[in-house]
Amino acid sequence: MKPSAHSRNAVSLTSPSLIRNGYNQMTPFSALTAAMYEDGGSHLISVPQDWLQGRTAYGGLSAALTLEAIYRSEEALPPLRSAQFCFIGPATGELRVSNSVLRKGKSTVVVGASLDGESGIAVRSTLCFGTGRASAHNYNVFEMPVVPAPESCPSYYTFPNLPNFMSHFDGRLVHGERPGTGSDVPEMTVWVKHLDSGKGLDVVRLLALADALPPSSLIMSSVPTVISTMTWSIDMLSAEPRSPSGWWLVRCEADTSQNGYSVQRTTIWNPDGEPILVATQNVAIFG
Repeated sequence: MKPSAHSRNAVSLTSPSLIRNGYNQMTPFSALTAAMYEDGGSHLISVPQDWLQGRTAYGGLSAALTLEAIYRSEEALPPLRSAQFCFIGPATGELRVSNSVLRKGKSTVVVGASLDGESGIAVRSTLCFGTGRASAHNYNVFEMPVVPAPESCPSYYTFPNLPNFMSHFDGRLVHGERPGTGSDVPEMTVWVKHLDSGKGLDVVRLLALADALPPSSLIMSSVPTVISTMTWSIDMLSAEPRSPSGWWLVRCEADTSQNGYSVQRTTIWNPDGEPILVATQNVAIFG
């Protein structure tokens, strides 16, 4: 059933940071995803102004909405293991997510998805879901750094020219600098959580949060800079990502920033030190 306009927009302001961009009313993430509805085999949703980056839905939200639509379309999927997203055009107006199973094996399911907006193709993606199995090895290099608790760290989202969607997140700076500081080291470690603690699939909420920080290469800039994510590749390290407190530790590091493009790596842990997600992102930098 298509939700009513009232259920789509109703919200209570729970934090002063929700109104730091001047909005009197915000749409919590749980209300946003609940507003998605099925139409002719696809799923439709309109993204309100407070969830935009400029004139488009930001990359993490587009990815999260794609995953939400897939879970609604395909039954009994195994855990998400990997996904690749190519951001082709702006995700504006009413968005339509269409998906199809490309291959279904004994333990894996590969799904292709398209997110289209009023300007045409916005995102093309391929997602791989797979069941776990017994393994002779238990090895990973993603050891969580020793960091103070979020409550002991300064607020992160205090820099000027915040995109609208960042008003939906709380951040605490653990290490590194904020965008626009002109630092020579393009890396940062930040505790991040949704301000909305409503219901929803944890992995969908995590995808939206995984892109809630600006590219780390912007730390080296001393003036506002326009950017656009081109591609985003993620690998899940946990079949059931969980954070009872809602906090996730996110570390972003730029490997290159040259010729108008930057490549960065992102690693996310839960507060128990479990590595949850790793990602690689290619960002176009204008100016």
